[in-house]
Amino acid sequence: MIFHPPIMAMLLVSLISVTTILWAAVFSFHLVRHWDVASGHTTQINLEKKTYLISTALVLVLVIEALSLVLYTENAERMSTMFVGAMCALGTLNVNTYGYPALLMKILVFFGAAVWIIINHADNNGRDYPFTHYKYLYLIGFTPVFLIAAALQLLYFLGLNANVITSCCSSTFTPTSSGVEADLAGTNPVVALVLLFGGYASVVGLATFAVKSRCGAITYSVASAAFFCIGITAVIAVIAPYIYEQINHHCPFCILKPEYGYIGYWLYLPVFAGTAAAIGIGALSVRPQPESLNGFLSVYLHKLKLFSIGCYTLFTAVCLYAIFHSNLILLG
Repeated sequence: MIFHPPIMAMLLVSLISVTTILWAAVFSFHLVRHWDVASGHTTQINLEKKTYLISTALVLVLVIEALSLVLYTENAERMSTMFVGAMCALGTLNVNTYGYPALLMKILVFFGAAVWIIINHADNNGRDYPFTHYKYLYLIGFTPVFLIAAALQLLYFLGLNANVITSCCSSTFTPTSSGVEADLAGTNPVVALVLLFGGYASVVGLATFAVKSRCGAITYSVASAAFFCIGITAVIAVIAPYIYEQINHHCPFCILKPEYGYIGYWLYLPVFAGTAAAIGIGALSVRPQPESLNGFLSVYLHKLKLFSIGCYTLFTAVCLYAIFHSNLILLG
């Protein structure tokens, strides 16, 4: 199965990405030690020249890796017909022990890549590149996460075996089973909805202070990460059953199917994008605002805030649509 075209494409992209990241990480160690924007030394001039090439390559690679999360999930969905017991992407990911860890690590890569791109954009708008040292130090810490994700993806694809009988959503995301999936599916619907809509109201309220102070921005970022977790839990616990109109069907992957109007993408894309923008606000606010970004940074943070709130509003609106257009009566 390693020669399945989408798998070969993802592995090729992963190889190029890993090579680029390792190259950039080696450069990052050198830059962190020698970067001094006030210096006119040859070393500093060479570093500044190389950052243009490295930053451009990294942006391209990180965008592709962020998009590969969608391809990874879509490929798992399409391959579900190849495995006995699989009815959707969940069954394909259950074929071996690396499917879900690879997915979780690719989610971390998505957020990590998005945050680096956000920091890089702000840095490029400062005349003295105020975030260069910071963004390459961040890249050093991010590199192990990237490499682990690539390794798990490779192990998952190498371990695919069509003779394996896998388990799917009918036996995994059910309250009567055991494990994290069962715990999420077993969350009380009322509690899940209260947390969902209460969480949305909270992040909208916190957004007011998101760009007024560093503390407000960091708080908004943390609250948004929490809302992401709450939102995914609510989708599994209560929104998915409304979409399927089946009280015991909690699968977070079947909602990506065409028979449900691809509504899953209308849920996941906004909440992922909104959370990435919100975390980016926190990442840019960890350090004091550089003088060279006066005027730009506040506007940039404001745009990120509006984008994240817009995404969260769309996500919440789709949840309400799923509830009110369902024939399922879940809450009596």
